Amino acid sequence: MDEQEFAQLAAGAALRALSPADLEAFEAARREHPEWEQLVEADAATAAALADAVPGVVPPPAVRAELLSRLTSTPQAQEGSGTSAPSPRAPAAGSEPPVAPVRRAPRRWTRGILALAASVALFVALGVGAALISDYVNRPPAVVALQQIEEAPDARSATGEIADGGSATAHWSESVGKAVVVTEGLPRIAEDETFELWLVRDGEPLPAGTFEPASGTTAALLNGAMEPGDVIAVTVEPQGGSPTGEPSSDPILAIPTA
Repeated sequence: MDEQEFAQLAAGAALRALSPADLEAFEAARREHPEWEQLVEADAATAAALADAVPGVVPPPAVRAELLSRLTSTPQAQEGSGTSAPSPRAPAAGSEPPVAPVRRAPRRWTRGILALAASVALFVALGVGAALISDYVNRPPAVVALQQIEEAPDARSATGEIADGGSATAHWSESVGKAVVVTEGLPRIAEDETFELWLVRDGEPLPAGTFEPASGTTAALLNGAMEPGDVIAVTVEPQGGSPTGEPSSDPILAIPTA
């Protein structure tokens, strides 16, 4: 056994894909050639690194079905050639059948491993890609608006303190026509209460939607177009928002935009 054949067996051993006969030959060559041990260690480390680095993701059912359909319907060629092997001819009458020399088929671990890696990479890429696309398409409106604001040439922001601790930053853009408040450390409120946004314009509060706090940071998109000089405020209101259209409590946050 030469070093190239041993390297192919080492790759198969790293994937635990050797037949009993190949495993026996691999172990015998390993004992006979300790200088080849670095190949075994490298393949084992690579297999372990790939297993740890790739998250387990289930590909979409349609993709899996399509791939399996193609695998089962694709004609298989003879190893080492692009065409099918010809059918053996029958021996002439009265003649002895030719005796074919017995030759052990060469091991094709490199090809097998590459095919396996390609299949795994395809499933992982499609699964991860689908997850990322789904996350991107299903982004909350506040996150989409915040990105639009941050990319606008006239993007502006201002920070304020929340009563009883916490902070908030208002982001807005006149060209985009949207405003988003990003809060952190909102106070606890009762289950029948909610936070309500307001645009205070010339001293008059205009309701701009309600939002529920998330764990950690919360991004809330204000309803309606903000005008220069508005004050962005947040109050605690009954569930569903103030029934009168006016704040029923003092604001826990007020951020001037002028």
